[in-house]
Amino acid sequence: MDSIDRKILTVLQEDASLSVAEIGNRVGLSSTPCWKRIQRLEGDGVIQRRVAVVDQSKVGLGITVYVSVETGDHSQEWLDRFAKTVEAMPEVMEFYRMAGDVDYMLRVVAADIAGYDTFYKKLIATVPLKNVTSRFAMEKIKSTTALPIV
Repeated sequence: MDSIDRKILTVLQEDASLSVAEIGNRVGLSSTPCWKRIQRLEGDGVIQRRVAVVDQSKVGLGITVYVSVETGDHSQEWLDRFAKTVEAMPEVMEFYRMAGDVDYMLRVVAADIAGYDTFYKKLIATVPLKNVTSRFAMEKIKSTTALPIV
């Protein structure tokens, strides 16, 4: 990946709806070479998909909750079952296996506290959990999907 590929990625992260001609213009390429680079970046899996970023509060999802999960069972069978369950829950925006004192971290969105409570009850009913801690975000200060490509 060279500096032009990195510039293309930066432009696409800002606005993926731009035409190939406009992207090429911003990075100093004509349309065809720019299109070929974008196709290669997609084929290589560098660009995973192009999506619209939606304002969660404007679609009725007013709260963000960070959920820390600790388990007493670290078997592959338990993880497979837990991961399959969590991946099927549309409220979960991100799901990580962690190092340290917490085993898993989830970022969850819900309409309100009652909506989160419904989610929480589904989560704890799926597999045995040692501890679940919920932290409610009070204010979003920064949120970006753009990686700092240098």
